[in-house]
Amino acid sequence: MDNSTLLILGPNAWILLAVMLILAAALWRLALGRSPWDMLFAGLRALLQLAAVVLVIAWLSDRGPWAFCFVALMFTVAVWTSGRRVASDGRWWIAAIPIAAGVLPVAAMMFALGVVPFSALAIIAVVGQQIGGAMSAVTLSGRRVRDELTLRHNEVEAAVAVGFQWPAARLMVARPVAGEAILPTLDQTRTAGLVTLPGAFVGMILGGAAPIDAGLIQLLVLISLLLVNACAAAVTLWLGSRGAWRYPRAS
Repeated sequence: MDNSTLLILGPNAWILLAVMLILAAALWRLALGRSPWDMLFAGLRALLQLAAVVLVIAWLSDRGPWAFCFVALMFTVAVWTSGRRVASDGRWWIAAIPIAAGVLPVAAMMFALGVVPFSALAIIAVVGQQIGGAMSAVTLSGRRVRDELTLRHNEVEAAVAVGFQWPAARLMVARPVAGEAILPTLDQTRTAGLVTLPGAFVGMILGGAAPIDAGLIQLLVLISLLLVNACAAAVTLWLGSRGAWRYPRAS
């Protein structure tokens, strides 16, 4: 096995990728009743996007200012993806608020304290991962809040009828479920080193870094994602309780 990688890459890797994707699409269709083309398209899109990103990041490695343009593109795609999941027929662009609320303060702290170097690769790697985490948190919390407000709309109206303001009535119903968006990240953090060895840790170890340094960096990544996701979910809940997304029957 090549010392620089965890996997043995070659023709068999491409065959395995195709087999796994086809099996996933088959299960997606036969067991879950969804269109197999969704899964196949996602895999092909990931291949093309990763190929393009590799070339772009290689070009950006010594061009710091351009890294912010790439991060802006990542942010825009995250807003579109998450916003359409939460409010496809409403104000999907509102997703920019909770994603930014989660990413900007945490990234600013990490750069201001000098924990992360102010370089193109560091900007893309750190901020990109945080944008991805915030996107997932907004999607999960936003959909749970939306569904709960829709399902329990009568309870919200009843609370308003007895004197609650609309935001307080919605918050009373939606708050218990909004935090579920943080559970995957919370579980990943709690079980780091026991259930899985996170990618950053493994990559640094294989690259020759000292185990203690690799562990500290991975811990910073995990804890920062907890804060990013918590902020994003909290702001998503706050917006949902005020009817900002214009959920169906939520106001």
